[in-house]
Amino acid sequence: MEQFKFDIQLIFAILNGKVSTAINRKLHRNFRQNDIEISPEQWTILLALWEKDGITQQELCNATFKDKPSMTRLIDNMERQHLVVRISDKRDRRTNLIHLTKTGRELEGKAFVIANQTLKEGLEGVSMEDLKIAQEVLRKIFTNTKD
Repeated sequence: MEQFKFDIQLIFAILNGKVSTAINRKLHRNFRQNDIEISPEQWTILLALWEKDGITQQELCNATFKDKPSMTRLIDNMERQHLVVRISDKRDRRTNLIHLTKTGRELEGKAFVIANQTLKEGLEGVSMEDLKIAQEVLRKIFTNTKD
């Protein structure tokens, strides 16, 4: 690997979640301002369920990179909010499938509008070329470091 100078503090701040944290705070604020009572973590679960409803908790863990205890807590909270329900799998009663409720399904359109608005705000001043390069670099870093 060729030698180059870089700001190690900046690189680790970015890779350790500083940008992610800022985007999540902005998304959370934008959801609240639009009367959507979900967290960014819940948003990632809803995204997976909107794509494929009725999946296992483990599949949600894999899709969102959350551990089992965190996922259990999130699903418990989402059940209290009437966004999801746990239903026993008919093929394996030890497994629960997570399903969207009517409320969870109806949230999709409005939440997507707010998430897209937040993303647009975050990408202001970033060219498509720079965005493509950043995406590819982050994909490579992720591939190199994922377990």
